[in-house]
Amino acid sequence: MSRKLVVWIPELADTLNRKISAKAESLGFETVFPESREAAEQAAAEAEILLTQDSALVRKAPKLRWVCTPSAGVDHFLAPGCFANPEAVLTNSSGAYGVTIAEHVIMVTLEMMRRRAEYNEIVRERRWERGLHIHAIHGSRAALLGTGDIGRECAKRLRAFRPASLTGINRSGRDPEGLFDRVLTVDRLEEVLPETDLLILSLPDTKETRGVMSAERLAMLPETAYLVNVGRGSALDQKALEERLRSGKLAGASLDVFEKEPVPPEDSLWECPGLLMTPHIAGNMTLDYTVETIIGQFLEDLDRYAAGKPPARTVDRVRAY
Repeated sequence: MSRKLVVWIPELADTLNRKISAKAESLGFETVFPESREAAEQAAAEAEILLTQDSALVRKAPKLRWVCTPSAGVDHFLAPGCFANPEAVLTNSSGAYGVTIAEHVIMVTLEMMRRRAEYNEIVRERRWERGLHIHAIHGSRAALLGTGDIGRECAKRLRAFRPASLTGINRSGRDPEGLFDRVLTVDRLEEVLPETDLLILSLPDTKETRGVMSAERLAMLPETAYLVNVGRGSALDQKALEERLRSGKLAGASLDVFEKEPVPPEDSLWECPGLLMTPHIAGNMTLDYTVETIIGQFLEDLDRYAAGKPPARTVDRVRAY
């Protein structure tokens, strides 16, 4: 019986499917590209390897030895009983999204600081108003809560704007690439917040990160500060953030991730002043570079797997990263 690699990413381009198939065949695998969700479930029953974002397929794959998700976050694979074979390895695509998310962070930061939304309204109303006071990344004190691939890519781009300081905050306090002016451990976060003009969150969803930006910590930010969250909505007290924006105690915020997704149409967040919302699109699979990187990483790990080595991007399902 052939060893089956099942790929269920319907939006994947044919050129990339062919690339996967050629590599898999050279390593002795039969590649299956189901044409429907029902066909994917049937194929999963015989799969040794799954490349998919659909965690429900893992429940139907008793022969599974490795599943790779094209996303960086893995919380949807961590529910009890998700794996029909609990011994199967889980890998993610961390490292593929830093470029696109970092560019998103720069975009929304400049939109907020230069008051793009208000100027859009001025132009829509055909008024010629030019005097809105703006801010700049130049000379600002930026803090990045999370210094993984996304945080590092953000730091590289922010550096070009010549901020006054770049502070990284992580579990270890280490900065192996020397991208930051200083890197502090999370237990020193409260020292940093009162001195922050721009706070960027790029945290995964883990026990340690949930609620890390509590109402109390949000209150430590200067009223002139801006906040950007491109990690997970669970890291932030969303209601407390809304209250601070509505009371004018924060200059602005940009959220691409939320406590509940999609955000319900009746949620007051939609009309919160000073809030720039995007529907979790900073790091999705709509940039060719991102998708090509995901597949490149998967094929590197496929080589390792076929050689009897553990995939490089193996996730610890207890730690959730």
